[in-house]
Amino acid sequence: MTSEPGLIDTAERIAALLADRGTGTIVIGAAALAAHRYVRFTEDFDLGVSVPIRDLAGIVDFLRNEGYHATLREPDGDDPLGGVIDVDGRFGVVQIVNFGDRFPAVIENAMAEATEPVRPGGNLRVVPLPHLVALKLYAGGMKSNADIVELLRRNPSADRAGIRALCRRYRLKGLERLIREADG
Repeated sequence: MTSEPGLIDTAERIAALLADRGTGTIVIGAAALAAHRYVRFTEDFDLGVSVPIRDLAGIVDFLRNEGYHATLREPDGDDPLGGVIDVDGRFGVVQIVNFGDRFPAVIENAMAEATEPVRPGGNLRVVPLPHLVALKLYAGGMKSNADIVELLRRNPSADRAGIRALCRRYRLKGLERLIREADG
């Protein structure tokens, strides 16, 4: 009797398939928060990518040809994301969150700097803490701001100067207030 693959197994397989097509991935979302000492409930597993929005439909078709149920949610004009692909099944939901054509540099730089694996021997790497803060600051909103505060509280030895410098490099605003709240 064989068991169904789990959520992380499926995310690793999807990441490997995308890598074979030349699309790198990085773990973001609640799984990345947990890797950085802030565990909160989630029902999905998020992979960040940076591809042109026009290429998303081709990725959906590719994943469907590989046997996955994949659905594309295209962005509207006000959406900070460059589209989301939901891949769902008995394993749960893997979301492929695209920052291409919106904020590609943070994903590309995070992929270049990521070293922490989700699990030993796996191909998934976790977004580094400064980049995760930048992604959350970019996303904005109360939930993302609360995530930043908790990340900073749970990582008191994190390099605040490095996080500040990265967010300045991306011209993101609002970090100082969140650092004061976390450290206060």
